[in-house]
Amino acid sequence: MIRRYELSDEEWEKIEHLVPEKAEGSQGRPAKDNRMMMNGMMWLARSGSSWRDLPERYGPWKSVYSRFRKWRDLGVFEKVFKILSLESKIEILSLDSTTVKAHSFAAGAKKGAQALKSGEAEAD
Repeated sequence: MIRRYELSDEEWEKIEHLVPEKAEGSQGRPAKDNRMMMNGMMWLARSGSSWRDLPERYGPWKSVYSRFRKWRDLGVFEKVFKILSLESKIEILSLDSTTVKAHSFAAGAKKGAQALKSGEAEAD
């Protein structure tokens, strides 16, 4: 059963070989399943949630985060993106570059601070 935001079998087969396996003969706890870890990362990316909100079915959020950082440093995600982008058939691409300017007070500026020049004191 595929849950929301998780990779299908077909999607996983395309990228499985790009994800590093645990080295044989290494000591310590058995590594968590790579697919489960990738699904946790996909859940976060697609849901927009924070690491601490990761569902328990993916394991401890710190474990998923550690694997994410390791794979990021190894360039795994860049390789995955290249493989998947080569296979995509994009006929129409639309990018939104909408920006919203907030008033300086929305960023926490003090009232009247903009009117004062540096070095001048406000006259009472």
